[in-house]
Parts: sequence; structure tokens; C-alpha cells
Amino acid sequence: MRVLGIESSCDDTAAAVYDASAGLLANVISSQVPVHSLYGGVVPELASREHIRHVLPVVEQALSDAGSGREEIDGIAVTAGPGLIGSLLVGLCFAKSLAYSWGRPLYGTDHLEAHIFSIFLEQDVEFPFLALLVSGGHTSLFRVSGWEEVSYLGGTLDDAAGEAFDKAAKLLGLGYPGGAAIDRIAQGGDPDRFAFPRAWLAPGSADFSFSGLKTSLRVFLSTPEGKDGRVEDLAASFQEAVVDVLVGKTLEAARRERVPRIVLSGGVSANSRLRDLAGKEGSRAGIAVYFPSRALCTDNAAMVALLGERRLSAGRASGPDLNAYASSRFSR
Repeated sequence: MRVLGIESSCDDTAAAVYDASAGLLANVISSQVPVHSLYGGVVPELASREHIRHVLPVVEQALSDAGSGREEIDGIAVTAGPGLIGSLLVGLCFAKSLAYSWGRPLYGTDHLEAHIFSIFLEQDVEFPFLALLVSGGHTSLFRVSGWEEVSYLGGTLDDAAGEAFDKAAKLLGLGYPGGAAIDRIAQGGDPDRFAFPRAWLAPGSADFSFSGLKTSLRVFLSTPEGKDGRVEDLAASFQEAVVDVLVGKTLEAARRERVPRIVLSGGVSANSRLRDLAGKEGSRAGIAVYFPSRALCTDNAAMVALLGERRLSAGRASGPDLNAYASSRFSR
């Protein structure tokens, strides 16, 4: 089966074509960073308008790259949620119209579930595994025992890790998107220069908290030491506090669940320090760590098409009442 995937949950308009036999044939992403960088974050109304402008050209480009016409497409998958409702509705309405006019089955994928299984676009991972989904809007841990068996273990009680990076970058004057800016500038800094707090929470908890860390940075920047601190050291020390908790709590959960494999996914899983520390600490603990290539960490339609192919092949098409939703069944 060959599936066209469409993704528009936030500020990336994306389309991809995935074939069960040939693999990923096309993966096109139109970024809105230049639009939102003026405001230091995603503006929902502007994001929706940009999706309207770009969804058709992006889909046409994906079909062209895959060498596929409508005759070669067996089904359509689209992100139904969670995300910004206005953005989701653009992709969803387009996909539903396309499915109706082409006479093809449609499947509405869950954005979080698609991220969890994105690793299978590049490599096979034996079940069960522990999945850390870490992005601008989500920081969650799951036990994944099969394609239909995903159990929520814990997640952030306040800010997501990516949100914390974005807010820290704004405090440090590094611009938007903040996660990539901190990752870049932190490579020239000393991660042990400043001791920012780690929120480990209660023993055995699989939950996270980053709002206090963000507040700690804001308060520290108002002190003489903070004002005189090198921005490279500040960024590296803040990043280390985030990554230390992400890796430590994930490995702890893997040991508790007796799962010898971990999969990282989501936009923050592209972070250089996170990938490095997770690999080293995982190896030390005898736990295999997997993460997608950086191009597949951020929002993309390839993961939507992959999951859609699995579901449509199993006969699990969505009905005409499919609608966008803001909260996932895979989150708290």
C-alpha cells in the first residue's frame, strides 16, 4: 500500500509518500520560522494562514518527488491531533476533500503516536521499548509493547522541555527557535559553570517539571553573577540541567519497567547534548538507545504516512466525522 501523509499540527506544513514495499518515497516540509521569528514564538492565526497558502504546493511537490499520481496512491493519512486547532483543520479538511474526490480511504493519525513510531522509517526496533517523546509541547514517557500497545507512564507537570528551551533562549536573547539556538551556542560553553536545579520529583516518578528551572534562570540573570556570566556558559549549564533530568529519569524508568531499549523522538531529540548523553549513559547501563535522524525528529509527514499505512492496511479507516482535537489520548 502507498500512502500520502499530511501534517499541519503546528507551524510546519508537510507532506510525504510512504510505500509499504519501497519505503519513504518523498518527504517535503515547508517551515514557517521566518514568519514567527518576528514574534518570538508561534502565532496560531498566522500559522493557519500559512498552512492554507502552502498545503497544496507541498502535497503536489511530495507527489512529484515520489513519481506518483493519484492512481498510485492507495490511501491518505493526516494528523488529526493534538495541536493548534486552526492549523490542524487546514490539513484535515484538505485531506478529507482529497480522499473524497479521489475515492481513497482516510486515516486520522495521532501526532504523538506518529512521533513514537517514527524510528521505524529508518530502522527496526524490537518490542518492547521505552519511548521518550520530547518536544516544544510534549515531554512524555511511554512503554511501547507493540504497534497497538502504547502505555503512558508519565509526563511533564508544567512546561515541556522544548518550551523551557524556548523561554530560556528568550531570556538569554538568543532568538527563535530557542532550542536550536541554545544547542548551537552551548557547544562553546561550560556545562558545569553554573549549578541550575534538577527537579527529580518523588522517587519512582516518571513525571517531569521544568518551570522551576526556567524561573531559576530568570532570577539568576538578575544577580551580578548572572549579569556578568558568558551567555555560552549560561546556555550550556541550563541545557545540561534539562538533559540530565531527561536522560536520568528515562533510564530509571527503563530499569523499573525492565525494558532494555529506549527510543527518543520529537523535536528536542535532535539536541546534540541529549543524543550524546543518552548514548553514553545508555551504553553504561546496558540499555540500547535509538533516535531518528534529525530530519525526522521535528514535525514531518513521513511519520504520519508510515502510521497511516499500518492502520489502513489493517482496515482501520476513519469515517467522515473525523475531526481535529487538541488533547491526545496518549497524554496526561
